[in-house]
Amino acid sequence: MSAWLSLANRAANTGRDDASLAARPTLTVPARIFKGLGRAASRMMSVALPLSDPPDGRGGTAGRVTEIADFGSNPGGLRMLVYAPPRTPRAGAPLIVVLHGCRQGAESFAASAGWIDVARTLGVPLVLPEQVSANNRNRCFNWYRPGDVRRGRGEAMSIRQMVRTATTRFGSNRRRVYIVGLSAGGAMAAAMLASYPAVFAAGAVVAGMPVGSANTSAMALLRMHRGEPLQTRIGLVAALRASTPTRGTRPWPRLSIWQGERDRTVNPANAELLAAQWSGVHGFEAEPTTDAVAAPGLRHRSWVKGGVAAVELWTIADMAHGFPIDAREPGGGRPGPWVVDAKIAGARRIAAFWGLEPRRS
Repeated sequence: MSAWLSLANRAANTGRDDASLAARPTLTVPARIFKGLGRAASRMMSVALPLSDPPDGRGGTAGRVTEIADFGSNPGGLRMLVYAPPRTPRAGAPLIVVLHGCRQGAESFAASAGWIDVARTLGVPLVLPEQVSANNRNRCFNWYRPGDVRRGRGEAMSIRQMVRTATTRFGSNRRRVYIVGLSAGGAMAAAMLASYPAVFAAGAVVAGMPVGSANTSAMALLRMHRGEPLQTRIGLVAALRASTPTRGTRPWPRLSIWQGERDRTVNPANAELLAAQWSGVHGFEAEPTTDAVAAPGLRHRSWVKGGVAAVELWTIADMAHGFPIDAREPGGGRPGPWVVDAKIAGARRIAAFWGLEPRRS
């Protein structure tokens, strides 16, 4: 075990540019990896949203984040929060699921990363699953535990039950459900897309992990910091397909992948592996259809079929571990713990990749 402790200590002491990591950081990884290293030292600040908006008529409160306690058996023991935009979502509107990272709160992350603003602009509700310390003392989603990511079990089943409840309450289009996550939440988002491909039209993973890359805490830490240099494209695709032995004829969900190249918590090689995994399952060759520099330090690759990108990969040269925002733009997000001003509004770009457009009067 001493080798793992040494690896964790070296990673925790590596220099980072994200100011949110300055005060005694712990890695944004599953808490069981750090058993014996002490308790988490910080708590996330929650964001106060307006308290005077009227009910939306469909089980939420307009313009606010509220909790829904009765959403199923909840085998993963998660909290279900929802955000209902100020204007009542019209019947058949999309639904977005947002998964926070370790040591973050669901509401504060959604607000800082720009998802509350996106939901308000689009007129769509958000489902904000929240991890609890009883499951993981750093409040990480347990993305690597088979009992929490397999179809019909644990945290994955809890999130599936939240989606079912929200689509009913808000009258959402069941074929326009999307999921996004950061770090451990990103890895869980990928696992949800793999385990429930018929539930989600598309997703996004920010600083996350390939599906099937780990099944123990020790392996999770190793793969996060080193990737899997010997993993083949065939093996990656096989691991993804194994998550859903029977899935019918519907296409796999589309995927947007984001990664900072100065990330010292999740090795950027994992984004490349994730892109290889999902482009492979969509039937593409390894080389992307397009490969362009969108702006200095910002590379965009995509795998396109029929004029539509099935997979895209954004890499940001100067970004450390976190979710990218553009604080210069109104509604582009605001810096916070593991929310980084990278001069690009990730939430808006992801929504555009999904094909979501602002609501017209």
